[in-house]
Amino acid sequence: MDSLILEYRDPLFGVIVFFTLIFVISFLTYSFSIYKERRARRDYKKLLRRFEIGKLKEEDYVHLYKTYNLPFDSIILLASTFVHKGNYNKAISVYLTLLEHVTDRVKKEELLELLGTTYFKGGFMQRSREIFLRILKFSPRNIKALKHTLIINEKLKDYQSASEVIDVLEEIGEDIKKDRLFVNTLAIISDPIESYEKKAEKLYTLFQRNPEIQRLVADFLLQFNKELFWENINEFDFKKFMDVMWYLNFDDIDFDKVTQNKFLNELYNAKGYLNTLEHSDDFVFDILIALNKHDHKIPATIDFEFICSSCKHIHPIFDKRCPHCHSILTLEVKHNLTKALVESNQSLQ
Repeated sequence: MDSLILEYRDPLFGVIVFFTLIFVISFLTYSFSIYKERRARRDYKKLLRRFEIGKLKEEDYVHLYKTYNLPFDSIILLASTFVHKGNYNKAISVYLTLLEHVTDRVKKEELLELLGTTYFKGGFMQRSREIFLRILKFSPRNIKALKHTLIINEKLKDYQSASEVIDVLEEIGEDIKKDRLFVNTLAIISDPIESYEKKAEKLYTLFQRNPEIQRLVADFLLQFNKELFWENINEFDFKKFMDVMWYLNFDDIDFDKVTQNKFLNELYNAKGYLNTLEHSDDFVFDILIALNKHDHKIPATIDFEFICSSCKHIHPIFDKRCPHCHSILTLEVKHNLTKALVESNQSLQ
């Protein structure tokens, strides 16, 4: 009996028991942590599989962010795929849901920028402006918010507000000369009080000092003051807006003036409105002129595309601002020979 008591009190036996307990506890803790990690990975993969087939719900993003500590940038990257796919409403819902749970000011501002940009891409201009104005309340020097607000005001034809944004951008050192010229030109065109004659005079004067707005001025004059346009055709570079001249109605063309301009003369010979040239220096015009002289009319015409000189993206129609990079009046017109799908009912009588 005494020997058993001595054996129980043996220090070596106590050490063995102590380390055995530590081992058992460590093993159980380790096993439980592995179980939790595997379960988390399984749930995470399940969410990713749902994402891959486009079924991630708004709350799933919050779940990934809060439960699995997925980095904020990774969450934003996942959500942005909806924008790239054109599913703007889904992206907006995700950003709005995340905004309810994000408290960090920098991350909240980033989310608001994404939300405002997505509203903008989706065509929700008023909502987009409200978001960017909200950003500017606590971050008045946010360049991205200011520039988007400027563009939105232009699209909403609120040129007074656009001018105020330009003033702010100028104060913080941004180069906005072209923006100011552009907004001033649009403001003249859209003035509801000024007469068309006065507008034409103002635009023509502005164009003489700033040739880069010639397409805007030419469009206006061809609609509301054709005489002023044709009287001053030698001041225009028609290669910059040859599509406008190509699609011009036959009755709106002053052929006496056209014959005095080499480019227009070649263009309307290629169009078939004139038959005074044998050749053109322009390859496409030259082919069309030859085809027009063929006994059997071959249906061919010109197709136009517009390449942004800033971002190099190609667009099928002209826009004052590049739809991709929003640069002002940077779309350059390019022309190609193509088969005529529908024969024009306009012909030289």
